[in-house]
Amino acid sequence: MDDKVKTHYIKVDPWQPAETDIAQCGEIIRAGGLVAFPTETVYGLGANALDREACRRIFQAKGRPQDNPLIVHIADAQDVQMLTRSGSTLAALCIDRFWPGPLTLVLPKAAQIPLEVTAGLDTVAIRMPDHPVALALIKQAGVPIAAPSANLSGRPSPTLAEHVREDLGGRIDAIIDGGACRIGLESTVLDLTEAVPIILRPGGVSREALEAILGKVNLDPGITDAGMKPRSPGVKYQHYAPRGQVILVEGERRLVQVRIETELCKAREQGLKVGILSSEESAACYKQLKPDYLAVLGAKQEPGQVAAKLYHTLRSCDHNNIDLILAETFATSGMGAAVMNRMEKAAGYHRIVEI
Repeated sequence: MDDKVKTHYIKVDPWQPAETDIAQCGEIIRAGGLVAFPTETVYGLGANALDREACRRIFQAKGRPQDNPLIVHIADAQDVQMLTRSGSTLAALCIDRFWPGPLTLVLPKAAQIPLEVTAGLDTVAIRMPDHPVALALIKQAGVPIAAPSANLSGRPSPTLAEHVREDLGGRIDAIIDGGACRIGLESTVLDLTEAVPIILRPGGVSREALEAILGKVNLDPGITDAGMKPRSPGVKYQHYAPRGQVILVEGERRLVQVRIETELCKAREQGLKVGILSSEESAACYKQLKPDYLAVLGAKQEPGQVAAKLYHTLRSCDHNNIDLILAETFATSGMGAAVMNRMEKAAGYHRIVEI
């Protein structure tokens, strides 16, 4: 994208944003512009979901592959009826239990949804975010807002406005700074077009929570198996990656600590700057190794802590010019499935298992 645009930076109270600020950004959306805004998951890059050209601008600004669909954000659950072709009992259950919140539903699309939004698919992904700024923007715009994460394609998703400015300053019309995102990882994407619902991307709503109200929920095998073709087109691309190489190290804690120390020494001999992403339980051990960068993500059994810090930490590795990032793995129950999905993608599925 060669043509620079003036990016307006607007700081707001995340709980009670000034109506004049949000109205200004709503006008930008209606006029076909791009506005980055906070949600409870990550910052989104929004455009009028009913405007083909505006949606094309999202792909241009991000350098996003054309076959990667966008998520449509709404502020009123009743809008689902306008954006889809048919109702769904399971969708109604999900909306009642999880909206507003970090759950995206994939449903048959209505004719008015441009193919630019769905990447040519006959389905549309919809969610209602749980953030006062996001909801206020959608209401002020008066249109559904198509919004992927507000980062350059492939980079760690933004959880602060400064992350958006790093990637997209000069490429988009406005950035609304509403502080840090609460959850820190993207929404769960749930396909409701099959007899048994399928998770296309793990996220802020766990499989366990979904099964508690829906019964059986399948997990797309392409999520966990790099050799399988994922059902969701966008999932096939490498995402969330810092500039340095990421290697995951899995196994019994003491064995993992020894292997990370070994890899650290080898990398130092090659003149590389090394970072370690640690659990709380192992932080004291790694501190003694004096890596070039050490981040404590959270407790092994508290993936919510890890989720909130992960993307910011990956970007901090870039700021510290880290060449190699050695990362412990975390529990995969609950939110841990989303955490490990993002870490595996960031590592390009490069994992060392110590047994």
